[in-house]
Amino acid sequence: MKKLIAGVVLGVGLTALAHGAGNPEAGQQNAAVCAGCHGQGGAQPVMATYPKLAGIGENYLYRQLSNIKSGARTVPEMTGLLNNLSDQDLQDLAAYFNQQGVSIAQANPDLVERGAAIYRGGNLASGVPACAGCHSPQGKGNEPAGYPRLGGQNADYVAKQLKAFRDGTRSGTLNAQIMADVAARLSDAEIEAVANYVSGLH
Repeated sequence: MKKLIAGVVLGVGLTALAHGAGNPEAGQQNAAVCAGCHGQGGAQPVMATYPKLAGIGENYLYRQLSNIKSGARTVPEMTGLLNNLSDQDLQDLAAYFNQQGVSIAQANPDLVERGAAIYRGGNLASGVPACAGCHSPQGKGNEPAGYPRLGGQNADYVAKQLKAFRDGTRSGTLNAQIMADVAARLSDAEIEAVANYVSGLH
């Protein structure tokens, strides 16, 4: 597992360097349609199960937009929305959203201790690695490797994605394979706790 993660980090990191060429000013011109679901600047989605795009990571977001457009990642709410955008348009959108300010939620204090333990130390008994290893101790992500920022993300969205990784409905990429292996070892209660914790992490 450690060799797989190391290989993916290197491969994704090299790919990411080739795609960090977005123009945020150009991206802003195409971002208006995104605000209908993700809020102005991608900071306040209209539903808690939609992701915050602000500051999530340029390389990560570009890759997700590309996967959604190609069909490698299925997001029914996004069907057809990216069809008329070029690869450069997607890079520009990713650059624009990555420069927007991040809002932090208030974590549920009843879940913080358990969520922090999982995020920072994993679960040795079940083989869950620490989330901080890839997403950083402050939840800022890893831009060169293309791992997203989690700090401040909607708890409902994080929980939804962890369950999607666990049940195989979010798959098809190398990073999804890593997350599927991690999520398969998480209980519903652990998912709720760690999702809540990252919503207030900064």
